[in-house]
Amino acid sequence: MRIPIASKSAPSRSRALSAERAVNMAAEIQQEGAKSPVALFSAPGLTSFASVGSGPIRGMHVMDGVLYVASGGGVYKVLSDGTATLLGAIPVDGGPVYMVDNGAQIFLVVNPDGYIVTPLAVTAITDYDFPGAASCAYLDGYGIFNDPDTGRFYITGLLDFSTVDALDFASAESSPDDILRVFVDHREIWLFGSDSIEVWVNTGAADFPFERQTGTVLERGTASGASVAKMDSSVFWLGDDRIVYRAQGYQPARISTHPLEQAIAGYSTISDAEAFTYTLDGHACYVLTFPTEGATWVYDASTQQWHERDSRSSDVSLGRWRASSYTSCYGKHLVGDYATGTVWEMSPFVYAEGDEDLVRTIQFPPLYAEGKRAFMSSLGVDMEVGVGLSSGQGSAPQIMLQWSDDGGNTWSNEHWRDVGGIGTYRTRVSWERLGSFRQRTIRLSVSDPVRCVIYSAQAEIVGGSS
Repeated sequence: MRIPIASKSAPSRSRALSAERAVNMAAEIQQEGAKSPVALFSAPGLTSFASVGSGPIRGMHVMDGVLYVASGGGVYKVLSDGTATLLGAIPVDGGPVYMVDNGAQIFLVVNPDGYIVTPLAVTAITDYDFPGAASCAYLDGYGIFNDPDTGRFYITGLLDFSTVDALDFASAESSPDDILRVFVDHREIWLFGSDSIEVWVNTGAADFPFERQTGTVLERGTASGASVAKMDSSVFWLGDDRIVYRAQGYQPARISTHPLEQAIAGYSTISDAEAFTYTLDGHACYVLTFPTEGATWVYDASTQQWHERDSRSSDVSLGRWRASSYTSCYGKHLVGDYATGTVWEMSPFVYAEGDEDLVRTIQFPPLYAEGKRAFMSSLGVDMEVGVGLSSGQGSAPQIMLQWSDDGGNTWSNEHWRDVGGIGTYRTRVSWERLGSFRQRTIRLSVSDPVRCVIYSAQAEIVGGSS
């Protein structure tokens, strides 16, 4: 009989109810006629593209086809061959780095400081009227930034980020909360507060060109300004109520699940949550990381499901993905490392993260024997086989099986099976004599640096009488 495999991460607060997880594996809905309606594919791996400063990578931005990277206390220009040139210094502390450009200048913000980055240098904004900035955006030639710990936002001079007029500001007044993030989407300014969101547009008014759009106040704020990102023609953010939303028009639409919300409810710190988005092989993904908690959750808009990412260091799980920022440049998908100065190239055809294993794990939905004892005589996994490498680790790739008969609290010994050396396309992946259970959760893991695609699972299960 075919048994359900994991297609998402949805562990219940009661592990006996469900311990389903997909870690470094993502579901992909298949076309009619495929052997399985859903298959699980390995998450993309990483290869080193450039070593930039001492790290961590705090932000990346592309202007005029050239990559600029904030790493540690410096800003660097990085060429297509990975060569990095230091342009100037920024504060080591100050939280997230935000960058936008007008084609000639990059407006870089490290709360509360502002900088102008050009291809030659980094210069601090010294205009007497500059009040400080917590984040920045760009629209119609203006740099837009919010005054830290206030409800005010300012604009810079037209096509000149270095000049500010003390009177060129407005206030988000629908709620008395502070603005945590200014953000632009579809030529609209979204002002994210701790309790509410306002949308402003360019009306060309003489005194101040932006005005609040009528009927666009969202009575839902954000828990972290750095969690705001856009993709799939929409804006995504972590709400002040610990629920993840995407905008549908001017309404917040919940996209988080109860299991994810239960996980977030248990986090002690969410104000440092950070997010970025990317689109790869048709998968538009919102990547939400909780740095203090060491957890990364990924929402795939193509399936509307969540999975988890987990990197390793010296073969020890980090709990989170090492990627902290993303951009596309030089024909590559690039992510910045949260701990080092490495800029990585992300690829669906890479099955490791540098020298570290990319451990792909799925935990199935639980099997129940309706209160009776059942006997599992065999388990077969239908997956891509014959994927071994020509030499080294992965030349004889394996998959590991464990099971839990107590709701995921304890696990069996590891049971390994070959998934086929290179070209052995008839390899059968199965286990026999797997004992009895009243409930069972199955876990599969692959750590070899090989392609991993799982289609389905079948088990021979015989019910007992008690």
